[in-house]
Amino acid sequence: MERVTVISSNLVSVGFDADANTLEVEFKGGKVYQYFDVPAHEHEALMQAPSHGIYFNQNIRKSYRFAEL
Repeated sequence: MERVTVISSNLVSVGFDADANTLEVEFKGGKVYQYFDVPAHEHEALMQAPSHGIYFNQNIRKSYRFAEL
């Protein structure tokens, strides 16, 4: 999955597979996680948020199933 670099104190890059509704997030520590069944509007809101890290922590981190890659 192709990821886009973001300006964040915690996140490095974010990718989204619209066909699978899978969000992929790379963190500053180097770990990459995939979050499943994420609606496209959630990805769009994350990318447009003033703070990607705050939006991620408040709306995605504990709301969707995930796996570390």
